Amino acid sequence: MTLHAREINQDVRELGELLGDVLEAQSSTEAFEIVERTRLASIEYRRGDAETREEVGRTLDRLDPEMQDIVARAFTTYFELINLAEERERVRETREGSQEGILADSVEEAVDILDERGADGEELQQVLEDVLIEPTFTAHPTEARRKTVKAKLRAVARDLEQLDEVRLTDREEERVERDLAAEVTSLWQTPQVRERRPEVTDEALNVQWYLENVLFEVIDEVYDELERAIEERYDEDIDVPKLYEFRSWAGSDRDGNPFVTPEVTEETLERQRDTILPLYRNKLKELSGVLSQDASNITTDATFDERLQEHKERLPGIASEAEERYPDEPYRQKLKLMRESVLRVSDVRQGGYENHEELLTDLRAIAESLRENNAEVIAESHVDPLVRKVDTFGFSLAGLDLRDHRKMHTDAIAESMERQGIDYAGMDEDERVEFLTEAILQDGSVIDMEDATGLSDDSARVLRRFRKTADWQDEFGVDAIDTYAISWCEEPSHVLEVLFLADQVGIVDLPGYCGLDIVPLLESEYALSGARRIMGTLFENEAYQMALEARTGVQEIMLGYSDSNKENGFLAANWSLYNNQKRLADITGDFDVDMRLFHGRGGSISRGGGPMNDAMLALPNETVTGQIKFTEQGEAIAEKYANHDIAERNLEQMLNAQVRARHNAMEDPVEEIPEAWREAMETAAPAAREEYQDLLQTEGFVDYFEQATPITVIENLNMGSRPASRSEDRSVDDLRAIPWVFSWTQARCIIPGWYSIATGLNAYLEDGGDMETLQEMYEEWPFFRTKIDNASLALARTDFDIAEEYADLADDDLRERIFPRLKGEYDETVDLVLDITKRDGLLSREWLEENLERRNPYVDPLNLLQVRLLAQSHLTETEKRTLRLTVQGIAAGMKNTG
Repeated sequence: MTLHAREINQDVRELGELLGDVLEAQSSTEAFEIVERTRLASIEYRRGDAETREEVGRTLDRLDPEMQDIVARAFTTYFELINLAEERERVRETREGSQEGILADSVEEAVDILDERGADGEELQQVLEDVLIEPTFTAHPTEARRKTVKAKLRAVARDLEQLDEVRLTDREEERVERDLAAEVTSLWQTPQVRERRPEVTDEALNVQWYLENVLFEVIDEVYDELERAIEERYDEDIDVPKLYEFRSWAGSDRDGNPFVTPEVTEETLERQRDTILPLYRNKLKELSGVLSQDASNITTDATFDERLQEHKERLPGIASEAEERYPDEPYRQKLKLMRESVLRVSDVRQGGYENHEELLTDLRAIAESLRENNAEVIAESHVDPLVRKVDTFGFSLAGLDLRDHRKMHTDAIAESMERQGIDYAGMDEDERVEFLTEAILQDGSVIDMEDATGLSDDSARVLRRFRKTADWQDEFGVDAIDTYAISWCEEPSHVLEVLFLADQVGIVDLPGYCGLDIVPLLESEYALSGARRIMGTLFENEAYQMALEARTGVQEIMLGYSDSNKENGFLAANWSLYNNQKRLADITGDFDVDMRLFHGRGGSISRGGGPMNDAMLALPNETVTGQIKFTEQGEAIAEKYANHDIAERNLEQMLNAQVRARHNAMEDPVEEIPEAWREAMETAAPAAREEYQDLLQTEGFVDYFEQATPITVIENLNMGSRPASRSEDRSVDDLRAIPWVFSWTQARCIIPGWYSIATGLNAYLEDGGDMETLQEMYEEWPFFRTKIDNASLALARTDFDIAEEYADLADDDLRERIFPRLKGEYDETVDLVLDITKRDGLLSREWLEENLERRNPYVDPLNLLQVRLLAQSHLTETEKRTLRLTVQGIAAGMKNTG
């Protein structure tokens, strides 16, 4: 059976031709010819038919500012469209693989693997009980596209889907193609560059769109696939529990973002609740259309009857309406009452559901009644999917995580204590721990959280946030906002400070009640290496023990990938993270605490990005408790969750990996690593760290970075609400990890993804190591293989011919001292990677290579145009807009920002 009418080359060709037609019609024939000449000259160079890029350069040099803008828009729009063609190809491959039963990383594959390993039904049930996957959407500024542009691109994607998947008459096809042309024309006429910086509310709305329009619709389909796979392989009755929970930082992450106020957080909570409740009401209305069974044809059980009667007593007026409208239809009567109770969740009137568990109980009562009436197929098709949605999204759509820098809490307490003559700021760590513990355990309050007298603005905001959090939990439910992450956490007191502040407002009432998961974010080398000192002290602390017990004994710990990489370099950072994950597993094991690791991954390779399923399977067995949490950021959110089929595929791949990883951990609780492998990394990582840090500390390096990358442009892009730097200082330490990676990616010199790997591995080889061991590590050790493959991708995306153009922007002395060093490390790393992987090329997958070959000729002109604009000391407003547009175009072409 043919599932699709098209293939990727046709989509790419026709979209390119359509864009050319629009360009000529909207601009001029001259503009079209200039773009074509630039495009063809770039392709000739990449194919080897031209020795230099001189023709491309000459064409760009002759352009006036208006024509530069048109050229930049043309190539940027091209990438936006081609990204959709590649997205469509991913859908084709997924659907065809599923149809043919050869889809890798599916839930069916995971069940098959466990069955083949001999896992019985009880073992599979235990694996599923352990698993909880928590994608956490952040608002970090890595999404370069405007919301309006994204909306138009989704319309183009829908047109492509129709042409590809729907059998159309010639006339219908003409209409779709006309609509497609209209969308591309509108896209061309729409400004690509934001005129204003997005507000926090914009970012929260962006995250909400994916939750509401995609994930809400597809989540139950993943469960359905899993249940079908289990039924085919297992005879036992296996109950599939809740496996996913979505969380968000958008609107609640205060770290470094002064615009995240309590008002914004409250607005986000209200909007998310106001979004999810109508979705449930609509689904219940649809269900009422299906469950039209007459009482004479069914027999309802006692559980259903009791819940119906209780509901009628709670809402007598609505019950009368339901009985009059549906006199002999008990399911419809119940659903009418349920819709009203959902409506009244946020209503001043009585009768609303207190929490989503009450709605779940009602839905399950209906499903069970249907099954007892031999209508299981109706329950499976119509009720069970809604049960999964309610179980996943609750009444909050996504739970919000609060986050702030540890210094904010310390200062707030110090200033509050100073008013009472207590010198908290002057206490050492042990004294602070003792003071906070006693304060938490005593009955009365220690500080007046309402009194901001004498406090700095930051400290007053901290106290207000905790007061408001208590109010939010009362209003929206504890599940809506029950996690507090502490960035740059480095001492036990940093965790106890949050527990103390929560205690002062009643969020914590020990023993017995704790309304927050307090999550230390360990990102500095000092914090990671001191994990036992930090966590061990907490687990031995009387107050914290009580808090953990009240939170079912689960300790969430967040690992920061981004800043760890920026501080230590790719190889050393990843080895440190690997070791510290194992160390954390040992610590929590020693104290009999259940651990949930929260992986603070970014979209780029250097910030922990790459395929999530590969990353899950590469984690040390000791750390795979079943529960896992990870950030989803920027353009990665759009790539993974904008399309329904791809979103479902990503969720399936996560579940496949986590089920397999959890079973691996149950079979082999401790990952045994050959001593030779560990010695190799213990030799390579410190050498790599030393070389990387030496580069960053080289005199003039920051100046080179500013001159040879578009960092100054990126800092002023209206991409996100959070500032690019933590302060006004100009240093690598002060710069946030995202613009750091973004800038190097733009300049096609992606050093965060590979720099110092060669130095590190060569140190191992020179110390008596051998290539055969590295090759063995690559073949047999998931951790090492994943890191080398990820570095290979960063190396493949690096282009030193283009990077040299940017290097020429730097002062001569800086260029001569720094650029050859970067190039030398790159060349050595490429050679080593090819030797280790025994491949002829950097990329292991053919489609990746095709993808890069398709893109490179079109990214090059944008890079070269960007370099020319960066070289100018004064730019017109048009040129400034074009420069910003080249940043977005290159980001779209590289499919990566930070």
